[in-house]
Amino acid sequence: MSHPLPLNAIHAFLVTARHLNLTRAAGELCVTQGAVSRKIATLEHYLGFALFERHARGLRLTVQGAALLPELQQGFEQMVNATTKAMRHNGVIRLKAPTCAMRWLVPRLVTLEQQQPDLHVALTTTLDHHSQLEGFDAAIVYGSTPSGAIHLFDEAITPVMAANMRVPATPDALAAMTFLHPTCDTRDWQLWLTAQNITLTMARNQHFSTMDLAISAAIQGFGVTVADINLVESDLANGRLIAPFASRVKTGAAYSLLQRSPHHAPPFLSELAAWLSGH
Repeated sequence: MSHPLPLNAIHAFLVTARHLNLTRAAGELCVTQGAVSRKIATLEHYLGFALFERHARGLRLTVQGAALLPELQQGFEQMVNATTKAMRHNGVIRLKAPTCAMRWLVPRLVTLEQQQPDLHVALTTTLDHHSQLEGFDAAIVYGSTPSGAIHLFDEAITPVMAANMRVPATPDALAAMTFLHPTCDTRDWQLWLTAQNITLTMARNQHFSTMDLAISAAIQGFGVTVADINLVESDLANGRLIAPFASRVKTGAAYSLLQRSPHHAPPFLSELAAWLSGH
């Protein structure tokens, strides 16, 4: 009996071959570098030859890997096109979005699908804020608004904290609290504090890999975080969080929606875009 074709390993190979970098491949696939390496090793074992040569600056395809790549790309694209075509007939829209947008996105998707039962969104989350469509029907991206994308909202940050915590009377009183950071650095907090003309010593700090994780920690009373006011609107409305200060500072980044051209779009994609953009 022949061994089953390792499709997940093939996908990992194709993504890694495009980036020639394990870190970027892992980010796109939403797995660890070690997981990507194991998937590639699985495919190499299946094939019986190495696909990459590793060197100081990253990866390089072997001669056999480079020869195999075009046909695998073509075959994988055919599978994506076939499944896309089948899903279009069933009104399924494949949407990719960064994890940090889930608090804003999911309630809107729930309401939309309740109003239009024939519409269904197959949601895939990613840690890559700048990823393009790449086989999806639509994608929410963070940063500058790409050409042709629909602007959804600008990022505007403000401190938020659990409602049962002692509310600081002034921004200076934040110094006594634990600062939760949505990134590995302090840039978001520094941006907000600078806008208030305040310099604070942040004695206690916790860093997270996404804003969503920092918000979740704030809800649990772990400390105070800066968060995009759009992402915490339901948490503020439901009393899970409070925003002790009125000041909101735009970071210069925005959330936008990329979508397929009308010729290749599945049913209801225009309705989804209009719903998310508020038009």
